[in-house]
Amino acid sequence: MSTEFQRLPAEAIYQKEIDALIAAEKDPVPSGWSMSPRSVLKYIVGGNVDGLEITPKYLGHDRLVEIAIATLLTDRSLLLIGEPGTAKSWLSEHLTAAINGDSTKVIQGTAGTTEEHIRYSWNYAMLIAQGPSPEAMLKSPIYRAMESGTIARFEEISRCASEVQDALISILSEKRISVPELSYELPAKKGFAVIATANTRDKGVNEMSAALKRRFNIVVLPSPADIATEIDIVKTRVAQLAGSLELQAQLPGDELVEKVVTIFRELRNGVTLDGKQKLKPTSGVLSTAEAISLLANSMALAGGFGTGEITDYDLAAALQGAVVKDEDKDSVAFKEYLENILKKRGEKWRGLYKECKELNK
Repeated sequence: MSTEFQRLPAEAIYQKEIDALIAAEKDPVPSGWSMSPRSVLKYIVGGNVDGLEITPKYLGHDRLVEIAIATLLTDRSLLLIGEPGTAKSWLSEHLTAAINGDSTKVIQGTAGTTEEHIRYSWNYAMLIAQGPSPEAMLKSPIYRAMESGTIARFEEISRCASEVQDALISILSEKRISVPELSYELPAKKGFAVIATANTRDKGVNEMSAALKRRFNIVVLPSPADIATEIDIVKTRVAQLAGSLELQAQLPGDELVEKVVTIFRELRNGVTLDGKQKLKPTSGVLSTAEAISLLANSMALAGGFGTGEITDYDLAAALQGAVVKDEDKDSVAFKEYLENILKKRGEKWRGLYKECKELNK
């Protein structure tokens, strides 16, 4: 596997596991799929195939994964909804990697996404020179997925304007794209589907129309139910990131990960873990994904400018950037948390408290 690229798609990183599951396949494989639904499930939640350990890609409710996979066996597309950091994009990428061996047909929803990004556009130099032709057409990821009978991903669909979102309605209903310039209509091959993701909490989202929602089967991905599950997710992903980014530092220990997850869960929920004391929440989401990013950043600080072992100094610097997004509101909330909670937690928290207090003056 090449290490010259900053980020490889899931099917490249886990090619060995995908190949092993395909080689050991015993169940019927649907049209357009690389492996059976049972094998896709094993790829996502982990297991063993012919002595090879399959890495769990999603730590959560297996039944939700089963529902997501079953949806893609029908004529409906899949919409993954949840708060930021609940692994919607991660699950979307790994589902398409396992099912098609290609997770790269992606539309990233933004305020600047247009209907052309969903359907097709043109190379205007060729269009002017020779008129409409297949060669002058620029096919969208959804167009290419319909041609090949595979799955396209639509990330952050609720960030697109409502009229742009609704361009999907006819595609998902009729399973066809009309190209009037070429007097042609593209029918979707068997296996075509769309996996979309939508945030329930971020600012700048546009509500999806009821008509569009009806074209999807909706699966809500919850935040980790308990601290132990969240710690496992964070440790697993930090270890994977550290390897791919070649961070020259030791992996964070269990106690350090527990501290970060505890702080995030308490500030996110506005109450201490024991439920005894209410807290001022911060403006940020403080998701599991941000906890992973924070620890990776702490490793980068420790490896680049420290001893290679994450210290309270490194962790406090990363925490400050993650928690204090709105200087006026978040700084006050974090100061109160430091004085009312962290300061009273005993010796093992004292170093982190002092470093955070120094940065949050």
